[in-house]
Amino acid sequence: MQAPQTTVDPSEIAKFEAMAAEWWDENGKFKPLHMLNPCRLDYITTQIAGEFDRDLKAPEPFKGLRILDIGCGGGLLAEPMARLGADVVGADAAERNIPVAQIHAEQSGLKIDYRHTTAEDMAAKGEQFDVVLNMEVVEHVASPIDYLIACRQLLKPGGLHICSTLNRNPKSYMMAIIGAEHVMRWLPKGTHEWSKFITPDELFDLLREAGLDPVDRKGFVFNPIKWDWRLSDRDLSVNYVTASLKPA
Repeated sequence: MQAPQTTVDPSEIAKFEAMAAEWWDENGKFKPLHMLNPCRLDYITTQIAGEFDRDLKAPEPFKGLRILDIGCGGGLLAEPMARLGADVVGADAAERNIPVAQIHAEQSGLKIDYRHTTAEDMAAKGEQFDVVLNMEVVEHVASPIDYLIACRQLLKPGGLHICSTLNRNPKSYMMAIIGAEHVMRWLPKGTHEWSKFITPDELFDLLREAGLDPVDRKGFVFNPIKWDWRLSDRDLSVNYVTASLKPA
């Protein structure tokens, strides 16, 4: 099954174009991602280290690994991967995100290959990566299955795919839309469409259909008392993350 030329949803891209300049404002529209980022990084680094037998205590544990952050935004994940020694490509379909990410990386003394492109275009050009980070993107594309096929094509045999998204149930509607967009006003109203959220079982089925082998899933759980996030083996009710492998 061949992926189409693009799975980009223009209306979704327009939302993030409008917020591009605020990526690195920890109290701005991307505050939820800044709060979630340590938890995301904990999962990502642990999965990569385990799969590629890397010591996270080493100076550059990911040296020699080529990592793609698809839907990279302003570089909140790409920069930590570069600091860990990886050869990082950050790709985003929202053009205005790229100069924001480039400038911040330069100011931070990091070399990251940022590109305004899509997963499908990169796959068509034969790009290959050890790891594809696909975080909070799949719920914004026009065709999740075709998008995941492109992500699989971008992986080397035996490569690791990490994908996070939002579950679809009444709790996620209350937390991610009513809570984050209407009550806390962390995000502009309309940032998410609840109907596009994907349950963990649905995502595992999509990953398998795309030719990947799902091997793990965990929840990102927000604690309103401690005001932080933690990983959970059981609670995948709102935010969750998966790890999959491309067969060797």
